Amino acid sequence: MAVLVGIDLGTTNSAVAVFRDGAPMLIPNALGDLLTPSAVSIAEDGSLLVGMAARERQPSHPASTARAFKRLIGTNRSVKLGKRSFSAEDLSALVLSSLKADAEAWAGEPVTGAVITVPAYFNDKQRKATRRAGELAGLRVERLVNEPTAAALAYGIHDRADREPFLVFDLGGGTFDVSIVEIFDGIVEVRASAGDNRLGGEDFNEALVALASGRLPEIATHPRGDPVRIAEILRAAAERARRVLSEADEALFAFTRGDERHEVTISAADFEDAAQPLITRLKDPVLRAMRDSGLDSGKLSEIVMVGGATRMPIVRRAVTRMFGRFPATSVHPDHAVALGAAVLAGLRARDVALKEVRLTDVCPFTLGVNTSQRMPDGSMRTGLFAPIIERNTIVPASRERRFETVADNQRRVTFKVYQGEAREVSSNVELGQIEIPVPPRPAGEVSVDVRFSYDASGLLEVDVTLPESGETRQLTIADEQDAQSPEDLAARRAVLAALKHHPREDAANAAVLARAERCYGDMLGDRRAWVGQMILQFQTVLDGQEPRAIAEARGQLEAALDQIEGERFL
Repeated sequence: MAVLVGIDLGTTNSAVAVFRDGAPMLIPNALGDLLTPSAVSIAEDGSLLVGMAARERQPSHPASTARAFKRLIGTNRSVKLGKRSFSAEDLSALVLSSLKADAEAWAGEPVTGAVITVPAYFNDKQRKATRRAGELAGLRVERLVNEPTAAALAYGIHDRADREPFLVFDLGGGTFDVSIVEIFDGIVEVRASAGDNRLGGEDFNEALVALASGRLPEIATHPRGDPVRIAEILRAAAERARRVLSEADEALFAFTRGDERHEVTISAADFEDAAQPLITRLKDPVLRAMRDSGLDSGKLSEIVMVGGATRMPIVRRAVTRMFGRFPATSVHPDHAVALGAAVLAGLRARDVALKEVRLTDVCPFTLGVNTSQRMPDGSMRTGLFAPIIERNTIVPASRERRFETVADNQRRVTFKVYQGEAREVSSNVELGQIEIPVPPRPAGEVSVDVRFSYDASGLLEVDVTLPESGETRQLTIADEQDAQSPEDLAARRAVLAALKHHPREDAANAAVLARAERCYGDMLGDRRAWVGQMILQFQTVLDGQEPRAIAEARGQLEAALDQIEGERFL
């Protein structure tokens, strides 16, 4: 019987786990360790080394060893090891293959499928590259799941208790993510996510190197020998010092080069001062997630710390200052993401112990199209981003927006699909393109509706409709691997199809609007004006197409109508 596993593919370390006997458990590697360094090296005989053997070669063989390549995934940059070049996908696939082999040796069964975690703020290209790495490793990638979402699953699964919104603060070796999560009635719901894909423990190592180099000027200004090897020796020294500073007030930054011994004592206070710019960068994603969720810090039940870099006291102190309270420490920072991935693997495998657990996630980036805008001087500004599904919208989701032609006698409208947050589409990620013919008329007289439908696995359907004729064009943007599983793709598209209606068409919303219109006709004077205002407010919320906000607004409108109709009989 094939085994389905959960994998935390990390920048510094990776881990694999499985859901067994009603609980997730980590699988040890061939060395008996639960964490496998995300490192690859080429030995002198041309063989490839992965994991601890590769990491140990980094200081002595930096030109033939690679680490932190997760930061390059989804880009065109390659890594040269000796005389060979590898993409970040290739290197990630080697790590995944090693984890797969460890899991098969432990289970005594083949591992064919996996749930793999990614930073919440990975864009479409990075997610697809991660999926391709899994396929290269011989894995059927059942799903990609955001790392803080996986950590929330690990945190919330042990007692199945409902939890008020809590914040997952995930600082790993190379990336930083924040998610706000709520658990109720067996549903794990992500309210908002934000992050920084270029911030992690490696950056704190660099801050330590800069601090120590300033006190060892002969290293900073007169390097001798191979600069790549020197840089790696300094990085290793920084890593050792940083780990000591997680437990002590000072650490020795020390290394030997040739016959020379170099060392300097670094205090925790000095390290905190040197890392202050990085600490400041931690605040922006936290504030963005809080703002997007509509919550203030006082409504958070807990702050859950995840990721090896959160062990640093300077990070824990920063979080304590941010929220005015100590963070929770009940989750193992290095294990939570892999354990959560195993929980989701258990859900995918339909483990009976998880039949009551459901997971919702959010769209990590805004999805939209390019548009143009007429300027006051009559000129046309092009290349502007028009959002359709906003970031942190709960998925699956379907949203629609109307556009008008911008030129006289325009014969077709072309939309390019983008992912990102920038005002200029040139700064966002292009995903695809779709066009539809339109009748030639004066500018602004022809309307086109654009609907985006998106699910948690990254399937995006774009429907472009000409309302006056009903003519439609559709674009489907999916991972290449979806073509290999048509049944699964058909099921996912069916779920999205069920969402493709405007909230105004929903029976409950239509009923309360009909009741409000009747009530408006029954009332006079101030009461009639008040009902009319409530109708306008509810219609505005409907146009926002946000289910949670619509449900709240509908409840408020129903309560108000109950009150005003009840007053008629007093």
